Amino acid sequence: MTPVVRPRRSALFLPASNARAIAKARTLPCDVVILDLEDAVAPAQKDAARAAAVAAVREGGFGARELVVRVNAPNTPWGAQDLVALRGAALDAVLLPKLENVATLSRARAALGGGPALWAMIETCAGVLALPAIVAAAAANGLATLVAGTNDLARELRCRVGPDRAPLLPMLAHIVLAARSAGLVALDGVINTLDDQAAIAAECAQGRDYGFDGKTLIHPAQIAAANDAFGPSGNDVEAARMLAAAFDGREDEGAIRIDGRMVERLHLEEARRVLALAAAIAARN
Repeated sequence: MTPVVRPRRSALFLPASNARAIAKARTLPCDVVILDLEDAVAPAQKDAARAAAVAAVREGGFGARELVVRVNAPNTPWGAQDLVALRGAALDAVLLPKLENVATLSRARAALGGGPALWAMIETCAGVLALPAIVAAAAANGLATLVAGTNDLARELRCRVGPDRAPLLPMLAHIVLAARSAGLVALDGVINTLDDQAAIAAECAQGRDYGFDGKTLIHPAQIAAANDAFGPSGNDVEAARMLAAAFDGREDEGAIRIDGRMVERLHLEEARRVLALAAAIAARN
């Protein structure tokens, strides 16, 4: 069976208060557009940004791009109003910042009703430690994606993050592990670098190697590197095709020999996922 895979290689944050940025996002090659009501919006602009986000969702025009709105935290003056405004909105997901417990997740689900999926930012120490409980409640609350909030994590940990992100790697691995345990998508945190394409590509590659499905971004200049890193290469696709072809007619066998190595059905499943992702990206392009 061919799995259903939706590309989420590049998820671009943009302030919902910026009409020009929203208009441009409708033309960019990112897989996901995240209209931000939280960090990117000043307190004095919160109400206007919320109205702009609702209007943008209603207007549409984002094509195959997944449309997500990041709301403010529930302990702020705006969080509850954000959820009320988005109830019934025709968007793909609502991103909850600084999620730390199941109660907050459940309250958000109740406020939104049976509408869009929930995504969760894991960006505090408490959030990382609560991951087992959070992902255990994912199915009941429509939680579909975990997003690493690396900037906030680094601030709370008081760690010094260099190009290798060494202090954050245990938390990044834990987020991927938790996501996979519950069948969720995992997105890597943002990179603050805008002009150094080599550095952007390196961090995207690191996130891919850790198992993330894609990367959150803060600027259109970062999209190409993310799409390249998190999409299957030509060699990946060719290898997957060869493996799938070798199993053709032999699906009842647990393991077979290909080019001097043993491959199992778990490798076939991964090959099918790679082929499905490549096909979805080709259809989008």
